[in-house]
Amino acid sequence: MLYDQIVSAKKQNQKLLAILIDPDKVVIENVASLAKKIMQSPATHLLVGGSSFDGNHLDDILISLKKETKLPVLLFPGNASQISPEADGILFLQLLSGRNPDYLIEQQVMAVPLLEKTNLEIISTGYILIESGSETAVERVSKTNPLDCNNHDYVAQTAKAGEFIGNKLIYLEAGSGAQKAVPLEMIATVANRIKVPLLVGGGIRSQKGIEDAHAAGADMVVIGTAFENDINFFD
Repeated sequence: MLYDQIVSAKKQNQKLLAILIDPDKVVIENVASLAKKIMQSPATHLLVGGSSFDGNHLDDILISLKKETKLPVLLFPGNASQISPEADGILFLQLLSGRNPDYLIEQQVMAVPLLEKTNLEIISTGYILIESGSETAVERVSKTNPLDCNNHDYVAQTAKAGEFIGNKLIYLEAGSGAQKAVPLEMIATVANRIKVPLLVGGGIRSQKGIEDAHAAGADMVVIGTAFENDINFFD
């Protein structure tokens, strides 16, 4: 089970790295070359999804990625339409940082009939958007405000509430193309407060940024825009 593997890695202090693929920005014909670069990287997982993707050609992208990379592929859906049986699992997201019921429960309810027709491993994930210097796609689409990047205790309290609710993962996200990454002190504060694995992404633009987030307490770091903009990021 993918979740068991993530928990096991946490216990062994084995740091994980996920590359986030936005299907809106992928052309099927280019997947093979993209996959080659992914396999040359230290990535342990692939996340696939975007804030506004409409779901077209998602199956084809996933089939190609799984064929070419052999890495575990998790859906990272922006809404209920971004579900495919071709992935290995799904981060079943609750937007804990916002108060828009559509992203706290409605999209999840809409996803149920689709998920029941798949064999996807469903991993309940508390998603917390952190203020990062500019409006992100998540903020715009969800019509919610991010949490203050200076209020570490409140963010940790929010993460702990997600854990109490039953979220199996907590994901701190600065947002796609964020100007600022999640503060390292915040990562450490949250990591010390929760027992479930912690994912951190958004605004990380260097390998040192990955290392720093890991050192601060992230169990899995997620890289998206930096790899999109430079396919040779890990060279």
